[in-house]
Amino acid sequence: MNDSQEHVLGADGEFHVVDAPIDLSVYAWEDWVALLAFWLLAFVVFIQFFTRYALNDSAGWTEEIARYLLICTVFIGASMCVRKNNHVQVDVFYRFMPKTMARAFSTGVDVIRVLFLGYCTWLTWILIGKIGKQSMAVIDWPIGIVYAAVLFGFFMMTYRAIRLAQENLHRGYSVLERPEIGLSETL
Repeated sequence: MNDSQEHVLGADGEFHVVDAPIDLSVYAWEDWVALLAFWLLAFVVFIQFFTRYALNDSAGWTEEIARYLLICTVFIGASMCVRKNNHVQVDVFYRFMPKTMARAFSTGVDVIRVLFLGYCTWLTWILIGKIGKQSMAVIDWPIGIVYAAVLFGFFMMTYRAIRLAQENLHRGYSVLERPEIGLSETL
């Protein structure tokens, strides 16, 4: 073994490892909302499992509520992916383009993303106005509660996409043009 390599065993022959400090500052407040929705979903699915298999009398409301909580988790959690720029993207074409063309295309992607998410926000707002007062199938609550979570998710995705586009414009490049910056930020 080389002296330049890190020793795992100390002089006393014991295994010595120091954990990296936990940094919660990398999470935004909507991440915690998505986490709460996820754990509520897990709790409802547990109730569903327990009542179906342990009590042999399935609670009918759990299926619908689990579905709605999954929708909330996905749409609110997607804003975290937009903020971290973790959505699936194809960047191989940018390697073969001239730099000015790659810059123009990545700026176009930012603009299209903001416009698309903004349009989805607007459509969700209209949908809530049209069917938001209708009741859920099993529980006598308005379906607008679920669509409000979707609206919140789309709004946060739009806001995060605007911020990301501003950062890319200010920085002069995006992760599409330089995918190595995306890897270094996630590692």
